[in-house]
Parts: sequence; structure tokens; C-alpha cells
Amino acid sequence: MDLTTVWFVLIAVLFTGYFILEGFDFGVGALLPVLARDDRERRVMINTIGPVWDGNEVWLITAGGAMFAAFPEWYATLFSGFYLPLLLILLALIVRGVAFEYRHKRPEATWKRRWDTAITLGSLIPALLWGVAFANILRGVPLDADHEYTGGLLDLLNPYALLGGLTTTALFLTHGAVFTALKTTGDIRHRARTLATRLGTLAAALTTTFLTWTLTIRGNTTAVILATTATAALLAGLTAAHHRREGWAFTGTATAIALTVATLFTALFPNVLPSTGDPAGTLTATNAASTPYTLEIMTWVAAVFTPVVLAYQGWTYWVFRKRIGVTHIPTH
Repeated sequence: MDLTTVWFVLIAVLFTGYFILEGFDFGVGALLPVLARDDRERRVMINTIGPVWDGNEVWLITAGGAMFAAFPEWYATLFSGFYLPLLLILLALIVRGVAFEYRHKRPEATWKRRWDTAITLGSLIPALLWGVAFANILRGVPLDADHEYTGGLLDLLNPYALLGGLTTTALFLTHGAVFTALKTTGDIRHRARTLATRLGTLAAALTTTFLTWTLTIRGNTTAVILATTATAALLAGLTAAHHRREGWAFTGTATAIALTVATLFTALFPNVLPSTGDPAGTLTATNAASTPYTLEIMTWVAAVFTPVVLAYQGWTYWVFRKRIGVTHIPTH
């Protein structure tokens, strides 16, 4: 396997990790006004992701950095052509991060309610737009022979991309509901588990439709197997949730998200950004890649530091592994 393929796979792995980990805290944030009945329950939900949400975003930063260094042409074309949706994602993530830090700074209910709204919107917007972005990456966008994006915003809002956005939103909401059930006690746990099975039914229908459409656009035998297994994993997770096995349910939703992302990257390869305009504008893993020397240096750096980062994040999750409930939240 040459280094361009290795780094394509590594970027796919980084985005997979990001969507699994950030996916559940997007889901928790978006469900804040739905699952929580009062401020103590809202604080419980926020505390389930409080120790880990910023660490989860490291996966996105690393994926973006790896894309910039390993495939600079892909990075440049993607971030110029998708400028507005990616900017909205960035702003939403900033607002959400600020909201986590500021909602407890003052005791007034109005103050907290405004920041809770910011958390909800800051979670929903990226959940939707990441699906739109990746659907467009797989479908392809108008590019000229110089790999410059020649379309407009409406080109990105095509039916397939919008379905992709709805699919990721439903998957993340389901994943977040399952995570809430896994990490909480009492009434909020039961409500989260019930909501997960209801949302999961919608997520399964959207995922099946989206992946089927994906395979008609661009697909191969491996992608078909991955897509089929993704749907099966999601259904298995919903079955586990129905039987009050939150750990297995979380494994099922996480596996479904991972296999959905794997399906997209497998169907996309060896392209990284197909052109729906001039065929010469299509970016592939070969013509978008950095020099072999750059890729070699990056590989050595990744081999040394990746295990350290994974060990630290794994330790963080282990330390904060226990369930919490309203009994752990002071009344004042």
C-alpha cells in the first residue's frame, strides 16, 4: 500500500473517530430541551459530556491538519468551494463551546436558557451540515480543469446532500440519546432510552435510503457490504436499547456511524473530490497528494504521537465512566 492510500485511510479513520465521539455530544446538546425537564436535569446532561466534548473536537482538528498536509489540493478546493457551510460549522462549534463555559456564570434562568439554546443550535447545525458536506464530496461538485469550484451555494443544497444532512442529524440524535441513557440514572435515563428507540427508527430509514442512493451514485462490492452491515448494526443497537442494554446499544450506534463513514470513503476512493463539470477537474488521491517525502515524514510523526493521544483520551473516558443523576447536582 503506497503512502497516498495510507493517508487517505488515516483521514477516513480520523473523521470516523470524530463522528462517533462528537456525534454523541452533538446528540446530547441537541436533545437538551427535549429530554431535560428542569435545570438540574439539563446540568446532568451537560455534565455527561463536559469532561470530553473538547477532546472529541481534537479529532476534527487532526483530520483537517492531516488533509492540509497530505492532500493540499483537496484541502484547498474543499475549503474554498465549501466555504460558507464550513464557516457555519466553525461558528456553531465556537458558540457551543462558549455556551458550555458561560451558562453557569450567572444564576438567572433567562441567562441559562439563552446559553442552552446556543448549545442546542450549536449542536444541530454541525450535525446537519457535516452530512451535507460529505454527501457533496462523494457525489461530486462542479470543478474546472484547475480544480477550482465553479458552482454556487445552491449546487451544494441538492436533494442527495440534504438527505445526507438529515441522515447524520438523525444518527447523531439517536447516538446522543443512547449515550444519555448509558451515562445517567433515574427518570432521564428512561426517557432517553425510550426516545432513542423512536429516533432510531427514523435514523434507520434515513440511513438505509441514503446509503442505497450512495451506492447508485458511486459504489463497489466492499461499499455494499459496509452499507448493509451499517444498517444491521443500527438495528441491533436499537434492539439492545429496547431491552435496556445501553452499553450494547451504544456499541451498535457507534458501529453504524463508523460503517456509514467507511461506506462513503470506500465508495469515494480513489477519488477525493469528483468533478461534475470538467472531468479533468476531478481530484484523486494521487493528483491531490503532497510529495512522497512529506508523506513519509508525516507517517513517522503519526506513528510516534498517535498512540500517546489515544492513550490519554482513553484514560479520560475511563476516569469519567460512572453514571450521574440529579442526586449529584446541588439544588442551589
